[in-house]
Amino acid sequence: MKLLPHIEVNPADPVRSTVIWLHGLGADGNDFAPVVPELQLPDELAVRFIFPHAPSLPVTVNGGYIMPAWYDILEMSIDRKIDTPQLLQSAQAIEAFIDREIERGIPSERIVLAGFSQGGAVAYQVAFGGRHMLAGVMGLSTYFATSETIHFTRQDPDFPILVCHGTLDPVVPEVLGQNACQQFSGRGFHPRYLTYPMEHQVCLEEIKDIGLWLREVLSFEI
Repeated sequence: MKLLPHIEVNPADPVRSTVIWLHGLGADGNDFAPVVPELQLPDELAVRFIFPHAPSLPVTVNGGYIMPAWYDILEMSIDRKIDTPQLLQSAQAIEAFIDREIERGIPSERIVLAGFSQGGAVAYQVAFGGRHMLAGVMGLSTYFATSETIHFTRQDPDFPILVCHGTLDPVVPEVLGQNACQQFSGRGFHPRYLTYPMEHQVCLEEIKDIGLWLREVLSFEI
């Protein structure tokens, strides 16, 4: 599969780990690339960051307007009616990035998936229903869109999961982040859940916490 267009930020030292970070609806990979230096990761972790750009497609809840999207959102109800085949297609596109990293010498167990909003829903699908055993998954202001259809291929109860959400989020209400954590816990996982007094966004405190979590997840071989 041809890789989606993307931004790649490489460390000065030979790469030891990779973070693949997915943006939200209407954005692109540039949305989170500036966050990399703010994470203040030590040089010895030597993390490569990949920020894919979602394809552009009509989004029903936005009047059919064509914009970067990982999948169509058909209804903005609390349960979110979405185009699941499109989400699965996006998940396959992210699996292609993982395959490419493995070809470049990075074991899948050294790859973290991260996603904001729509991107987080795709990250969850890949992390829990994909072909690879990953280092961890991070969901930011997101929801578990495929919880009713996914076939879990990940069973390790110690699999690192970080879920961050704004308590004032009017776009993806916090209850959806809480629901995702409950679903993970019900499968025997132990997600870490952090909240911040913010809307549908990221904040400096959250970025600091993400940096600390990445250190924890990716430092076990340092």
